[in-house]
Amino acid sequence: MPKKKSSTIESYKLINGEKRYQFQIYIGTDSLTGKQKRTTKRGFKTFKEAELALARIKLEIDKGTYQKQQPETYQDIYNLWVKQYENTVEESTFVKTTGIFKNHILPAMSCYKIEKISIDVCQRHVYEWSNKLKKFRMVKSYAAKVLDFAIKRGYIHTNPFNLVDMPTALKKKQASTEEKKENFYTREQLIDFLSCFEKENNVKAYTLFRLLAFSGMRKGEALALTWNDLDFKTNEIRIKKALSRGKDNNLYVKSTKTGVARTVKMDERTMVILKEWRKKQKQDYLMLGFNTMKAGQLVFNNETNDFLQPTKTRKWIVQVQTKYNLDTITTHGLRHTHCSLLFEAGASIKEVQDRLGHSDVQTTMNIYAHVTEKAKEAAIQKFESYINF
Repeated sequence: MPKKKSSTIESYKLINGEKRYQFQIYIGTDSLTGKQKRTTKRGFKTFKEAELALARIKLEIDKGTYQKQQPETYQDIYNLWVKQYENTVEESTFVKTTGIFKNHILPAMSCYKIEKISIDVCQRHVYEWSNKLKKFRMVKSYAAKVLDFAIKRGYIHTNPFNLVDMPTALKKKQASTEEKKENFYTREQLIDFLSCFEKENNVKAYTLFRLLAFSGMRKGEALALTWNDLDFKTNEIRIKKALSRGKDNNLYVKSTKTGVARTVKMDERTMVILKEWRKKQKQDYLMLGFNTMKAGQLVFNNETNDFLQPTKTRKWIVQVQTKYNLDTITTHGLRHTHCSLLFEAGASIKEVQDRLGHSDVQTTMNIYAHVTEKAKEAAIQKFESYINF
């Protein structure tokens, strides 16, 4: 089959494995910039279909009647939307969002003609996402953003996603039949967990989990800490950054989730454990050829004195939970644990909000206003003592 440099027809595959064809063609010079203009057409089911479309455009260009059409498909609009979206969010958020589109939204909707997307089409996909995904509402919300962008650009007039019925009743029914597993430890469970970790020959892991449980900081915040963020004289830790994952799976340091730095007061025992880890870090890494006393040294580093992979904590916590037959929680569950124990110890909502770095009190209430079984029992005991009849 003949191929020309300026208009080669190429095949590609959709995520579901189906083959499609596309081509790119030179269509003239932009009068505003003086630069060459090209257009890409894709989504053809057969080579012949793409070949005919290419021939038609060439003929129109030769006659001087060709005008580049506006974006036709959901994929076309997405390609425009995602460029401006990248400039409005953190790199880690952009990576997560494009992953949602790649895995869930584009496989379903990429080839749809933008003006043909109806309420029924959107409703069908919302039902499909709700049956497969726990966070289907978020997926629907992102899918709708692309159509909102199309409205702003004048390609369509209404967003059919705004009119779909969300399958909340189904989700509520499922939730009522499943016992919710709490992702936090009681005081006694936390003591047991840390005691088991202390038995292991992994000072770095023990120190990290102790810090998470006694500070309530996010894992990414702990992994971004450097020793100059710790003040051993005042027993305070300054939390002003977080480790996150960006493009090409690379790790980078960004601001905290809320963009606001905070200082947390620590208990003396945890600070002593951190001091002990610093001494061991210095000894161990000196043998590897690293001077960990330099400015900017990470508190928790990997074998090459670089960022510790966030996935490492899951490996450590699962290993100990399995070995000692402990109740399972995630690494993030230690933040939940800290919050629950703060409430149980009598801390106010405002105090907990400030310590955990929530931007508003509603977040504290919505996510962390759970109490341990012991606190629930104490509540009914107080009620029974007060009523006393």
